[in-house]
Amino acid sequence: MLKNLLPIISWLPEYKTANFWADLQAGLTIGVMLIPQGMAYAMIAGLPVEYGLYAALLPQIIYTVTGTSRQLAVGPVAMDSLLVAAGLSAIATIGSSSYISLAILLAFMMGCMLLFLGIMRAGFLVKILTKPIISGFTSAAAIIIAANQISNLSGIPIERNTQIQNIAVEGLNSINQFNQPTILIGLVTVVLIGLLSKIKTKIKIPVALITVILGTICVKWFGLNLEGVKIVGKIPSGLPSFGIPNFDNTLKLLPIAFTLAMIAFMEAYSVSKALSEKHGYEIDPNQELRALGIANIIGSFFQSYPTTGGFSRTAVNDQAGASTPLASLFAASLIALTLLFFTPLFYHLPLAVLAAIIITAVLSLFDVKLPIKLWKNNRIESLLLIATFCTTLFVGMVEGISLGILVSIVHIIYRRKS
Repeated sequence: MLKNLLPIISWLPEYKTANFWADLQAGLTIGVMLIPQGMAYAMIAGLPVEYGLYAALLPQIIYTVTGTSRQLAVGPVAMDSLLVAAGLSAIATIGSSSYISLAILLAFMMGCMLLFLGIMRAGFLVKILTKPIISGFTSAAAIIIAANQISNLSGIPIERNTQIQNIAVEGLNSINQFNQPTILIGLVTVVLIGLLSKIKTKIKIPVALITVILGTICVKWFGLNLEGVKIVGKIPSGLPSFGIPNFDNTLKLLPIAFTLAMIAFMEAYSVSKALSEKHGYEIDPNQELRALGIANIIGSFFQSYPTTGGFSRTAVNDQAGASTPLASLFAASLIALTLLFFTPLFYHLPLAVLAAIIITAVLSLFDVKLPIKLWKNNRIESLLLIATFCTTLFVGMVEGISLGILVSIVHIIYRRKS
């Protein structure tokens, strides 16, 4: 029973030296990747950049002890970050102290829901959100996330929005207000990420970190922040402090917390399931619910906003040779060292570089092959995908995933009756 609740008890006694070196390399790779990514995703969520590092710290450590996937890399992710912004911006001003408190409370509520579902053995919920629903939602979310970064990439003043038509109209109306140094940094970073990503080496190149270093040096050397290039500025040093979430507005957050819980579980489970099949071991969906729940609950007491397993980081973790969850502990250690000693180095980091990192990362979520395949082979499922995609893109992310869940349930009931 205890082994089911704390899977680390099962694999740690059999841990070998070869596992250690593989996990150390993978953990350091993920840690290096998480530093710029965490800051970038916090920016998507409408939070100060240090909260992305806080979210990359404790949840990883907790998952090391409680998770059943050997490669899943837990932390802030792009899609959930935008859902946080979409849900909270209607309640509080982005970046305000009340907004930050709500984001932390959201992590606690989402964690409680995941833990409850895990205790109730509700892992079967993976069948409700089918692949067409997930594909339609993630593809639309990728477009919205990327579109919301046009402002930081170019300097064009565009308010954050979850409806693509509003972003397009505002962008066109303000297109002549771009900042030349900003757009130059942004476009060069996009090209550089594309070129570096194509280089094949045994050790994964920390592309994001390289662009962060180059962008920071460029802005500081040439004083581009005085030319209108927006920078990260001062990042508080030190580990996140302990605090109890503020439970005001709990009822208002219930819909977004449930949506986040479902999406977080589906993201983590889908990628961890694929890798478990690749490496020939089993993962327990119910324990994954509990592990993600506990990680978010405990994380919320240390200023973390909602987290889950990330697609790209988990894939990199696997490629780098991670053999056990201990790789996440090494990644978290690097994040802790960064928070303690290295945050001043990021003062001149341009937001355009973080925007470029976000755009190149999330556009890989856009799925073209599945809609074409479904249109040829299964028209009903292709219509489910299209409906979810269009609702998410033009109406809202919460509405899109809610429609997807509803239609998926109706479709499952219809198939069983027929």
